[in-house]
Amino acid sequence: MIESRCGILCSACSFKSDGVCIGCVHIQKPFWGDSCPVKDCCESKKQDHCGTCDNFPCDLLNQFAYDENQGDNGLRIEQCRKWKNC
Repeated sequence: MIESRCGILCSACSFKSDGVCIGCVHIQKPFWGDSCPVKDCCESKKQDHCGTCDNFPCDLLNQFAYDENQGDNGLRIEQCRKWKNC
């Protein structure tokens, strides 16, 4: 089951368990800002998640995955690979 556009596992996120967020595949805009560039890019290309894009993994996704403060050291990229192979 696809939980996000970028590969974050929403089911393991405290924002979802706290009821703050229901996951980007179910919302128009994120709770944390006006938009998410990864979500916007993925949806504009009519992709279920980044892993199905011809440019995967792109610079934008890498920037998010390896961000010093919000990154996950590439775990979301690996998750997109898993979803692609399902």
